[in-house]
Amino acid sequence: MTGGNRVRSFDPNRVGALECRAWVTYYQRKWLLLLVTSVGLVRAGFRMDWLRTLRGAWRILRANQLWAPHPKNDPDGARRCMERFYRLVAETSGEARDTVKAAALEVEWWRAHREAQYAPGTGHEELVDALVELYAFVYSAGPADVRHAAELRADAMVVSDQWVSEELCRRQPADCKGAGAARPLLRRAPLRRPSLTQRTRQTWEVHPSCLTPSLRSE
Repeated sequence: MTGGNRVRSFDPNRVGALECRAWVTYYQRKWLLLLVTSVGLVRAGFRMDWLRTLRGAWRILRANQLWAPHPKNDPDGARRCMERFYRLVAETSGEARDTVKAAALEVEWWRAHREAQYAPGTGHEELVDALVELYAFVYSAGPADVRHAAELRADAMVVSDQWVSEELCRRQPADCKGAGAARPLLRRAPLRRPSLTQRTRQTWEVHPSCLTPSLRSE
């Protein structure tokens, strides 16, 4: 199997389950568990050798940590980490790619998601568009070919955000009075984690040509 085909061939069920676990550990700020999950995700999603897998998982972890604080985070630092990650992807695939632009598009959808997350009911289409742009660029695909995968990814984020809101209100009820936490989604039925796993699995099952997912939840 050539490098280019290797990074585009993966088990969508396993990648979806690992993505779900990565989102949960990120929001719980369980960084060591996120690192472990990222190792599995990079290995399953990109078929890197073990050295590159470990280096890639570390870059993803550091990008997450730099992005995580709100509202004062470090998007430039996150982009630098993701640029180094995409270099590893390029080395593995043997394909020439603009790793700086790939990293910029990656962090751009993080930004779009965060805006939608803190302003419920807005920004969903912007998030979908940002994911489409990332997928189309990284995998040299037509926007129409990747839109359905992007839509499912964004839908999975809504489920994740619902869980985050419910957990916040359960642990810190006073915070539910804030604009960021008082989502209409809180009035719906409680989230079951398997529903998030199912959403993430569906995303990768429809990904054209088994395209490999990007690796962030916010």
